[in-house]
Amino acid sequence: MTGSRAEAAYARAVTAFSTPTLDLLHGRFAPFVVASLTLLFHADRASVAVADAHAEMAEVLDELRAAGYDEDDRRLPSGSGRDVCRNWVRLGWLIQQIDDDVEVYRLSAHAVAALEISGRTGGGRTRVSNSRVRTLLEAVEHLSVSAEVDPVRRLSRLQAERDIIDAEIARIQESGHAEPAEDEELLEEAENVLHLARELPADFTRVAESLRSMQRDVVAHLRRDERPTSEVLREYLQRAQAVMQSTPEGRAFAGALRLIGDPDRIDALTEQLRGLLAQPFARMLDSTQRAELDAIGRRVELGVEEVLAAQRRASHVITGQVKTHDPLRDRQIDDLLRDVIAGLHAWSGPAAVVDPVRSMPLIDLGHLRQTTSDIRPPRAPAPLTDADDVDFLDHDTRAWGGPRYAELEEYVAGLGAQFDLAEAFRAVPDAARRPVDLLGLLEIAHRNGLADGDGISTVEALRPDGTTRRFAFGAVIARSTKEDADE
Repeated sequence: MTGSRAEAAYARAVTAFSTPTLDLLHGRFAPFVVASLTLLFHADRASVAVADAHAEMAEVLDELRAAGYDEDDRRLPSGSGRDVCRNWVRLGWLIQQIDDDVEVYRLSAHAVAALEISGRTGGGRTRVSNSRVRTLLEAVEHLSVSAEVDPVRRLSRLQAERDIIDAEIARIQESGHAEPAEDEELLEEAENVLHLARELPADFTRVAESLRSMQRDVVAHLRRDERPTSEVLREYLQRAQAVMQSTPEGRAFAGALRLIGDPDRIDALTEQLRGLLAQPFARMLDSTQRAELDAIGRRVELGVEEVLAAQRRASHVITGQVKTHDPLRDRQIDDLLRDVIAGLHAWSGPAAVVDPVRSMPLIDLGHLRQTTSDIRPPRAPAPLTDADDVDFLDHDTRAWGGPRYAELEEYVAGLGAQFDLAEAFRAVPDAARRPVDLLGLLEIAHRNGLADGDGISTVEALRPDGTTRRFAFGAVIARSTKEDADE
């Protein structure tokens, strides 16, 4: 082995161990970090409010310290829950952002990958199972068939597959029942499915972080004003398309998006997972594995929602930057800041003499008022037009307006000293028996004084278009005149 190859391999290893993923797993507090992040985040909790995360981390630290895990070599980080979370943000394990006006934490792609590695390593024995080998062979077979250009060979393979399927169909039709696979084999299949599902969150998170990185780059280019806005936006669209097409994570997201877009596929996936959990072999899975198997559909939905939220946020930020970007104003602000920084550098010298500011400069505002009063008081506003002079150009407009108070008050004045509100409304003329007039009648009755009756009253109101509406309310006994307070 040459020295250059050894150096290159060592450089690659150093680069790998300098990433936040391996830094999380290789750190002194790695067990605590993995355990805490596993408690904070799960398939149904992709984000945690910052205040809640700080409080939960404080509880975790208190419990572990009370149990003695901060002694000897089983050490815990110092500080409060807030200090620990802030440090994880600085190390790149948590992402802090705003969701619906709430400040939240999310796992970074490096943290998701580290938790996936930890879960796969500590989740039991690692084995080269029949299911995983078959998945590999089927993938190679599918790749080979897809790349085949010889029509004879391709037809031969398709014919062989059809013969196998026909033989299986004939066997089931002849015997009348299907033989399930052995429980051990089904267990291997389920573990393989869980292995594949654990890799999805990291893929989705990497796509979301790629979109956030592109958002920051586009905003920086727009603020620098070095290139036309149209050119910067065109480059952003091309990069976004490349993320979805040229990377494994982007292709995984595109496939998941097609799955989410088909409600039948999601429903079928949910039913299949529930059916699997009801099978006898599912008892061989532990509680964590069963929960993971049941949450696969939800995990896919959350991953897709995370990427879509990153897309919406990037579009919103970039659109706002394009709308509010003023190159001339930004250039003036930059020039002003440079002058201020240059002045501070000039004052920072050991021999610099700074004249104190003895008074603030005066601004020239022109001629101002010299008195606080005016010998000419403001004139009163013109009187309002008499209501009798108002002409309603459209009769239908008034019909759909508010209550007819004048007609209702005149009608109430002709009733006895006390009356039942529902019976009174039923006798109102059709023009004043609208739903809004019922409210006007209730208002007049409340003003004059009313008392609760027995039972429930129902009335039928007539709208201007001829339709009717039924209303029910507690029986009310009203007065036609206002009761004197001295009585």
